[in-house]
Amino acid sequence: MKNLFPLLALLLPALAHSQDDGLVYYDYVYLDNIKTIKFHVDGYPTSMPIIELNSSDQLLLSFDDLDADTKNYVYTIQHCDANWSPSNIPEFDYIEGFSEAMVRDFDFSFRVQSKYTHYWLNYPNQDMRPRLSGNYLLKVYEDEDDKRLVLTRRFMVLDTKVKVNGRAVRPARVDKIMTHQEIDFTVLHEKLDFRSPQQELNATVIQNGRWDNASAGLKPLFSKPGQQLFDYQDKIVFPAGKEFRYLDARGVRYPDPRIISISNKDGKYESVLEKDLKRGEMPYFEWRDINGSFIIGNTDAQNQVTGPGGRPAAGNFNLGLTPQEEREFQQRTARASSAEERAAIQQERINLQNERGAQSNQPIFNNEFEVNNLQCEYLDVLFQLSSIGEMEDEDVYLFGAFTDWQLKPEYKMAFNPATNAYVAKATLKQGYYEYLYAELPHGSVNPNFEVTEGNWHEADNYYTILVYHRPFGGRYDQLIGAASFSAREQ
Repeated sequence: MKNLFPLLALLLPALAHSQDDGLVYYDYVYLDNIKTIKFHVDGYPTSMPIIELNSSDQLLLSFDDLDADTKNYVYTIQHCDANWSPSNIPEFDYIEGFSEAMVRDFDFSFRVQSKYTHYWLNYPNQDMRPRLSGNYLLKVYEDEDDKRLVLTRRFMVLDTKVKVNGRAVRPARVDKIMTHQEIDFTVLHEKLDFRSPQQELNATVIQNGRWDNASAGLKPLFSKPGQQLFDYQDKIVFPAGKEFRYLDARGVRYPDPRIISISNKDGKYESVLEKDLKRGEMPYFEWRDINGSFIIGNTDAQNQVTGPGGRPAAGNFNLGLTPQEEREFQQRTARASSAEERAAIQQERINLQNERGAQSNQPIFNNEFEVNNLQCEYLDVLFQLSSIGEMEDEDVYLFGAFTDWQLKPEYKMAFNPATNAYVAKATLKQGYYEYLYAELPHGSVNPNFEVTEGNWHEADNYYTILVYHRPFGGRYDQLIGAASFSAREQ
């Protein structure tokens, strides 16, 4: 028996390595059956996953398994340094509780044709909490016969010790004034002293939650008593882009006017989005967006009547319309020849529904969780980008939070000469999505948006500044300050 322990000591690292084959230290999905991953501060669906150490803050992770069965999913966390490499500290130093725990909460889709199992996890929880501030990687595994990676997600734990003041300014370089945004910020630390700020401090600036173009490894340019100034010229500069395009796919019975057709074939919804135009040479138009994020939602079920325990009453809808009126609106929508006509019909129906609903004393469906997660269909959406010809020496991709801000093969577009458009089909859950068309020059790994989208300095982008501290002799990078702000509203 005494010889067993050295043997286990040799086997455990090998087993850990095998289950982490292919692990990457950024947001990634490892299995094709896993869809619609959301990870944010609970209650704030478009927020970055940042929580305060030793607070009541919680993150909410959710995802769908399209296999529609039940599986054992487990998770753990890995502490990382400011550059997202594993920290050289043992688990028991940064994990309080179990080093691995189960994803306990799940439910099945219902009242929809799409079959899936929805899983969700609130973290931190009674099973596991972080002990230290800094960067973390959440790892979820499928723990069946063989343990295998399912998904990874980055998150940050903040231990506020400094105040961060940031702002967006016009770039110092004349050729970027109309197309870029420059970020200046100051770290205020009256109660914290640094022996050597240039060596101890490290900052990262993130635009719209994107890690692919983050400006990292920033050091203070100037130091004042109680202040560290990051006031560089032409260093912390981001292409401003334009406001994001949108897809409102919340309704399949009464789709948004931008969806020009929708059909149900063999229990699968297929829809076609109206053709988009390249915006590189187009003027800038301002509108309110959510900076490329997405929110799951279902307008088809928002007026459903609840039954006992808050569950929907089967087959009962409080729409204020008779079945005959519903059929007539559906027929008129199907016959509409333009987006404007479809929008007018949809508004007419909503007005009539609201008028009659105000006279009704029936309860309405109010369980937001079930509507937004369990009663949403999956749709195949065909995106189209108009193009006179095929773009030479570059590929085109769909790009946004729903692609994890990555150029993934499944979102690569193909040129269709019959329609003079780049096309791509994406499988999406009912919801509101924002996106861009990204160009990838051959031989490059960085997306470009100059032709497909263009850049304009007045675009409203959302910036997050993270400030890390590793004192002399320290073993890990502490996250001691953070700030988020809009480029327009400061």
